[in-house]
Amino acid sequence: MDRVVIVGGGVLGVMHAVQARSRGMDVVHLEREAGPRGASIRNFGLVWVSGRAAGAELALAQRARTLWEELAAVVPEVGFRPHGSLTLAGDAAELSLLTEAAQLPDAAERGFELLDPAAAIEVNPVLRGEFEGALFCRRDAIVEPRKVPGAFRDFLIHSTPASGGYEWLPAREAIEVAPHAVRDHTGAWHRGDLVVLCTGAAHTGVAGPHLAGYERPPVRRVRLQMMETEPLPARLTTSVADGDSLRYYPAFDLPGRARLAPQAPAAAAAAAQLLLVQRLDGSLTIGDTHSYDEPFAFDVDEAPYDHLRQRAERLLGVALPPTRRRWAGVYSQVTGTDLYHRSQVAPGVLLVTGPGGRGMTCSPAIAEETFAA
Repeated sequence: MDRVVIVGGGVLGVMHAVQARSRGMDVVHLEREAGPRGASIRNFGLVWVSGRAAGAELALAQRARTLWEELAAVVPEVGFRPHGSLTLAGDAAELSLLTEAAQLPDAAERGFELLDPAAAIEVNPVLRGEFEGALFCRRDAIVEPRKVPGAFRDFLIHSTPASGGYEWLPAREAIEVAPHAVRDHTGAWHRGDLVVLCTGAAHTGVAGPHLAGYERPPVRRVRLQMMETEPLPARLTTSVADGDSLRYYPAFDLPGRARLAPQAPAAAAAAAQLLLVQRLDGSLTIGDTHSYDEPFAFDVDEAPYDHLRQRAERLLGVALPPTRRRWAGVYSQVTGTDLYHRSQVAPGVLLVTGPGGRGMTCSPAIAEETFAA
């Protein structure tokens, strides 16, 4: 294989470009916008090993975690920090579930350690709020989502010899596929030994006719709401999750989950969990919510933001800085048991999408699997 055409400039498309170039292939890379504006930049930037299901999902996340560290050594602009995470228990039931997780057969592989409040504060001295204990996951890490696609793209452009090897074509929307080829909206055809469509949550467009051919849709779209504050003067040494996150990640699907108290009404209505990540500039990314029923609202609901802010302030024990931006995002998630969706659209044309909340974490390993296959 000598030439690869990649459609989609988000993290999954960029990682396929990185993998292709590492194998000596020429890459033509198309993106319909001037730069990525979708889920790849509207997330926490978490490399999240802790919540993954045992077996194939955890193995994929662990491989991706290793690749992230290797790639960041070459492209430090992505802001990789191996800081780990603390999931904080707000009551006895949540602490009991964290205790179960700390005793899992693969707990050591995940870097799990159950901490009392004093030990959690020693790990992350900013914590001064109300919690019963914490689960420390040393394998979790952080990157800067708004910087990741551009940083890798710049690396590919500047590390490519003048004779060619990587061509970035923004503002080119793919509208038609043919064997080993894709046509953009300008009428130009781009041909290669392989075409990889990383179209994210765009389930219509060039991926639409293919996805419509399934009796049961293999992917669905999920909407989220998030926010970002002004910089917090103190420096967090880990990412932080609350007990509501235990409801959503498969690693915590343990007997103790049934004993969790009902969520607060605002959290239950929005299927919310608190995840909190500090950016390099000190600001805090806070979220998120989950909405699965389309059509999605065009506006954002204020109640989940109020809930998440109050929850964060209770755990941190300090008033948060003012909010400087809010946003909604939509990502693609598989509907079955696969970890992501890969299928052949035409000879030499693959669609790779649907990692859901695993996208930022697992994209390096997903791209590696595409070329290994």
